[in-house]
Amino acid sequence: MHTGQLLGSGRTADVYALDGSWVLRRYRDHTDSTEELAVMAYVGAFGFPVPRIGLPIEGARPTDLVLQRLSGPTMADALLTGTLGVAEAGALLARLLRELHAIPPRVSANPEDRVLHLDLHPENVMLTGGGAVVIDWSTAAEGPPGLDRAMSALTLARTALDPAFPAGPQVPTLLAALLAELADDGGAPLADLALARTRQRANPHLTEHERGCLEEAVDLVIGCAPEGRA
Repeated sequence: MHTGQLLGSGRTADVYALDGSWVLRRYRDHTDSTEELAVMAYVGAFGFPVPRIGLPIEGARPTDLVLQRLSGPTMADALLTGTLGVAEAGALLARLLRELHAIPPRVSANPEDRVLHLDLHPENVMLTGGGAVVIDWSTAAEGPPGLDRAMSALTLARTALDPAFPAGPQVPTLLAALLAELADDGGAPLADLALARTRQRANPHLTEHERGCLEEAVDLVIGCAPEGRA
């Protein structure tokens, strides 16, 4: 089976069509996909919505993942076209985080830890005919759920401050909706927000503008939280 049409490119990987059912996600650097596949298989076994994992293609590299070909817009595209409302999107993101954090850790000995996606935002949620599916597990780890919530909130806030993002003006409303939905789960505590800022500042794939607006993004998260509390 050979790679076909290039379907899309992200910060670190390209996605190619294999056939009508499968795609090849190939990292452009030397990222090994073994751990990412293990996490996806683990959370998928608990019923969490991830793409099905396919068999490796002939001549596969350690940087390759064969995944189910999904049909449907991303949550970001649905927000842009108005087919998904902001409040509905906030509730969906909160539900996905809540369901993910109900899964016990795979490798951590700390029973309080959970599987964390650490990049769960509208561009990493596909809205398929069978429901929402979470993609791109390259940053997944294990730790306190509050960190995952804070990472999602901070990423949304950065997007709101990006003049190149066409849906930017909608994002603070989405952020407020997400934080309101998560309020009963502890929201995005300031301690976890600070750690999220540190992690994002160290991310080599952020642009200088994205890295430079992190302090303003933290302030935006705090301002959008219920009663001004993050």
